[in-house]
Amino acid sequence: MRRAIFIASLIFAMSAPLPAQQGEGLNLRLPTENDALYTGDGEKFYQFVDRDVNGVKTTPWEGGQYGFVRDPVETAVGLVYTRFHEGVDIKPLERDAQGMPLDQVCAIAEGTVVHANDTAAFSNYGRYVVIDHKWSGCHYYSLYAHLNVISVHAGQHVARGEKIGILGFTGEGIDLRRAHVHFEINLMLSSSFDAWHQTFHPGEINHHGNYNGINLTGFNVARFYLALKKNPLLTVPGFLSQEEVYYRVIIPDSPHFDLLRFYPWMLTEKPKGNPPSWEVSFTQSGVPLRIAPVTQQVAGPELSWIKPSPINYSMLTRDVVTGSGNHGKLSVTGQHLMKLLTSPD
Repeated sequence: MRRAIFIASLIFAMSAPLPAQQGEGLNLRLPTENDALYTGDGEKFYQFVDRDVNGVKTTPWEGGQYGFVRDPVETAVGLVYTRFHEGVDIKPLERDAQGMPLDQVCAIAEGTVVHANDTAAFSNYGRYVVIDHKWSGCHYYSLYAHLNVISVHAGQHVARGEKIGILGFTGEGIDLRRAHVHFEINLMLSSSFDAWHQTFHPGEINHHGNYNGINLTGFNVARFYLALKKNPLLTVPGFLSQEEVYYRVIIPDSPHFDLLRFYPWMLTEKPKGNPPSWEVSFTQSGVPLRIAPVTQQVAGPELSWIKPSPINYSMLTRDVVTGSGNHGKLSVTGQHLMKLLTSPD
């Protein structure tokens, strides 16, 4: 009954869709005073990574960008970057005499702190903070990682520009010279993450509840900020409507399909009754973009389409899809991840 009421509410919402641009705008600020993103000076904005390709060591700043920017592999069609970086690494502007970073990290907009991990060893994010922002009725989550100091606590309301910590180098694989704040803006996939985690990662402790990085999927935050600079009234749905669909997956209908409830703007057409399945469209990095009702019944998640490539899809999709050409299918990792959308266990 509850499912039928929810579908009916979606149909009602579809009858009066929100425009992609409206209202007064999000008025976001960057998380530090480093604003070289806006001048196009990548070397001043992004923190470099250490890279070793065939014994040649380099420190490219490009590795601090969002996207598939790390772990290059030689393939038959050239160099392919196989490791995805979900946010941007913003380098510090200030250091003391010992080289310790001094930059304050601030909230990008008004919101509520929902997670503040002050035990660096609990995550490869090190010390990190997640803030919940409600924009146009939906919840989005800014994440600030590798902090040396956290100045806020869960449940605290913060204003735009309010200090939440000090930029640092806590977390896996980071040292003092590479100190930075790793910054993301995310969608949430499920409200039942803990149960899913216990099923598919037995023996691992989830210290972060629903604010585990697996359950938060970040879109291209740098491109979003640059787009907002050009159009201050741009919304998240408006921005994501322009992103490329890379693959689609059909999933069975479920009362645990929170994505549809969290972000009803993803729905592309009015469902007729209660559809047995849904087709979800994703970016190459796995950000959900659109949801469509389908009449095809599936017992579990099934890949329905992927952008053709001669390269193994596992290198292109964070190992969500495997195979190549016309022989793509969800990998074991992909099957498990898609079950996060529909089932808590």
